[in-house]
Amino acid sequence: MMGVIGIIAALTVLSLSMRITHIAAIALSLTGLSDEAARFQARSAFTGTGFTTAEAENVVAHPVRRRIVMMLMVARSAGFVSIIISLILSFGSEGTHELSRLYRLSWLIGGVAVLWMLARSKKVEKWLSGDYTVREIQVQQNDWVSGKKLDDCNLHHEGILILGIYRHNGEYLGAPTLETAIEAGDTMILYGRAEALEDLDVRKAGVEGEARHQAASSEHRQEQAEQAEQDQQHAEERQKQDPD
Repeated sequence: MMGVIGIIAALTVLSLSMRITHIAAIALSLTGLSDEAARFQARSAFTGTGFTTAEAENVVAHPVRRRIVMMLMVARSAGFVSIIISLILSFGSEGTHELSRLYRLSWLIGGVAVLWMLARSKKVEKWLSGDYTVREIQVQQNDWVSGKKLDDCNLHHEGILILGIYRHNGEYLGAPTLETAIEAGDTMILYGRAEALEDLDVRKAGVEGEARHQAASSEHRQEQAEQAEQDQQHAEERQKQDPD
């Protein structure tokens, strides 16, 4: 019985560790790192391997990213100790037969394989992240945003936030102003609803692009109005339940 509990505990710690690195990757991407770089740096910091790239220097030099990495290192220490103790309980118990150890090992390998597949699943990632996500969009010559200033794009009317811009010459703008112009070859790092970001990614210049922008802005205003109404109803219900 103790062996089974040990395996369950080890798999539970592994699943929590994967969840922690997923959250850390999202946090790193919000600081301006690409999704791929954020995932790599989060996993590197948590496992303590491969953290010697040029991107790692950008992480260490950034105060917020450095704080995220430090928390991952602390979590790594606690997680590894818990896993080791769980495995000792599972396979180091006295009187455990070799056949029983093989069964437990097969269950452990199977559980790790399932967790690994879930970690790589796009559907699971979307479920964990919800409707909102961070995404990179590379600007093409005939895109709707190409050649426009951020003030003219009014992406905030669509519920889209601009986290940063990678210029085609390698320069990174971590705090672009409204006067910043978007050029072909740039890569924008955006935060918003996945559906809205996908629509922006395929939106082309011209009348149709302007129409899609107006439609997206109108949809966002409607969502804000509905959310405000729901918040008002919840506030009134709380007021009725607790009039004091």
